[in-house]
Amino acid sequence: MTSSVYITGTDTGVGKTVASCALLHALRARGLRAAGMKPVASGCEYSDGAWRNADALALQAASDPQPAYADLNPYALPQPLAPELAAQQAGISIELEPLQAAYRRLAAQSDAVVVEGVGGWAAPLSATLDQADLVHALALPVVIVVGLRLGCLNHAYLTARAISADGCQLVGWIASTIDPDMAQADANFELLRARLPAPCWGRLPHRAGPDPVELARFLQVPG
Repeated sequence: MTSSVYITGTDTGVGKTVASCALLHALRARGLRAAGMKPVASGCEYSDGAWRNADALALQAASDPQPAYADLNPYALPQPLAPELAAQQAGISIELEPLQAAYRRLAAQSDAVVVEGVGGWAAPLSATLDQADLVHALALPVVIVVGLRLGCLNHAYLTARAISADGCQLVGWIASTIDPDMAQADANFELLRARLPAPCWGRLPHRAGPDPVELARFLQVPG
C-alpha cells in the first residue's frame, strides 16, 4: 500500500490511535515515508504556546518525516467533547478547506498519509460536515478499527454498511483487542473475518502500554 488511508472506528476508545501508529511503523518498515494526520482532535492541553492533543502527538512521533503539528492537527480543540460541541465551546468553525490544504502539504512530503478520524464513522465534525465529506474531499479509502468486545459484531457490520451507503470505499479492517477477557474472542474474530466485505489487515493484542513498533508486526498490509 503506497496510497493514503482514512482510519475510522466502530466507536470511541477502540484503539484507532494505537492502530494508526502501528500502521505508520509497518509502512516505514517497508522503506516508505509515512506521516500521520489527526484533522480534528478534542481534549487538548496547552503547551508551548498552543493546544496539543495526545493522540496527535503519538501520530507525530510515529511519523517519518515528522510533520509540523499545525499540519498534522489543524483543529486542536480544548474541551474533551464531540468535535461539534468542542468547536462551539472554542468559538471555532470547522471548515473543509484548511483540512484539505494541510493534507496536501503532508502528502507532498510522504509516500502515505494515515488520517485518523474521530470516534465512530457517524460522529460529525460539525453541523454541516461529516467524516464522509472529508473522506470524499481527500479521495481516501477507509480502514475500520474494530474494538473486540461484546457488541463488536453489530458495531462492525453497521459501520461497514454506513461507509458503503456514504459512497466511500472500505479496503480493510484491523481488530483491536480492547477487552482481553472477552468471551469467545476468537469465534467473534472469525465471524468478522468471514462477513466484513474487506480483508483483515491484522489483529492487535491487548497491551497495558502499547508499543507501536512492536504492534506493527501484527499487521499484514496489502501492497
